[in-house]
Amino acid sequence: MKAPRVTLDQWRTLQAVVDEGGFAQAAEVLHRSQSSVSYGVARLQEQLGMPLLRIDGRKAVLTEEGSVLLRRSRQLVKQARQLEELAHQLEQGWEAEVRLVVDAAYPTARLIRALSAFMPQSRGCRVRLREEVLSGVEQVFLEGGADLAITGATLQGYLGSELNEVEFIAVAHPQHALHQLQRELGFEDLESQLQVVIRDSGSVQPRDVGWLGAEQRWTVGSLATAASFVSRGLGFAWLPRHLIERELQEASLQPLRLGAGGLRRPRFNLYASKEKPLGPATRILIELIKTYDGAALDAPFAAPLPPSSEEF
Repeated sequence: MKAPRVTLDQWRTLQAVVDEGGFAQAAEVLHRSQSSVSYGVARLQEQLGMPLLRIDGRKAVLTEEGSVLLRRSRQLVKQARQLEELAHQLEQGWEAEVRLVVDAAYPTARLIRALSAFMPQSRGCRVRLREEVLSGVEQVFLEGGADLAITGATLQGYLGSELNEVEFIAVAHPQHALHQLQRELGFEDLESQLQVVIRDSGSVQPRDVGWLGAEQRWTVGSLATAASFVSRGLGFAWLPRHLIERELQEASLQPLRLGAGGLRRPRFNLYASKEKPLGPATRILIELIKTYDGAALDAPFAAPLPPSSEEF
């Protein structure tokens, strides 16, 4: 690949001449002699094979071609500066990427708020988010595929940060046979009905969660698919309240009148990998996840102010 003939310093020099209104002013800002500034711009024009500036009175004015190239050069210089800043941050221990694996049952709204607040503080750190179901979260995390994990399981040998509960409700379409009984239900009433369950995404030690006493079960790949099936009259299921709030309000889903077990409230935990020390970006994201985990899902969003540099 052919190396560029023009340097970033030459583009910076041209920008200074235009921004400051002349060669003498640019020389003062750049702490150079006026002759070196003039030579740098002349050399730039020679290498590009076109005039970038013309002198109008005592002021240097961009040509049409110069105006186009100057706009692009500003982006180039800015990107180079950001690259240098990122290199400095990496040298100081700032991560290039944080990998997060989350159980699909965890409220997305809480996660979006935490990540929205993280973005202006991230200093270019990327976030790789992965959703799994049940033991799939543990498998990805324990195999080293994530730095942070949000799961309803207890991981042996790890000290997790306790998050809030997620409420699961046993629901069915209003016209479902279970609602037509118009009485309190027992598990014996459920045995002859179709139960929709969500497949565990783990492959090492997949597990079943909740009541699975129905003779007929359909297994689907996501909570959203399960909610869609059940809201159209196909069976019953335990589903997270935050996922089906609209269906409950519109009465396309109704809670089953179970005497016991109609509600489940598993508590979720946030775990950090022990394979490497926590970097500053990971620590910031952990605190934001814990902060927004406690916020009401329908509360107005306001990102917190970024921490001062002294906190790093």
